[in-house]
Amino acid sequence: MSSPDQIAPERIEATLLDLATARGVGKTICPSEAARAIAGDRPEAWSRLMTQVRRVAVRMMKDGRIVITRKGRPVDPDDFKGVYRIAIVDEP
Repeated sequence: MSSPDQIAPERIEATLLDLATARGVGKTICPSEAARAIAGDRPEAWSRLMTQVRRVAVRMMKDGRIVITRKGRPVDPDDFKGVYRIAIVDEP
């Protein structure tokens, strides 16, 4: 695995979309699932990716590609704290 500083945002985006799509509409994934998929199951590797995953997820929500939720409700991508989940956008 390359260092976390070298993970391309496009790889994180693709991983988030793949995992959320596989989970299905109305279901969510934990951002750590994406970090683990990229880094493997070693805590010292995937935990360092969590900040990057969050940054990419926020940008994707602002672009309308995913929804970030907390306690089952969409968050303000510029102002949320704590545990969050990621879902694909339910297209009409």
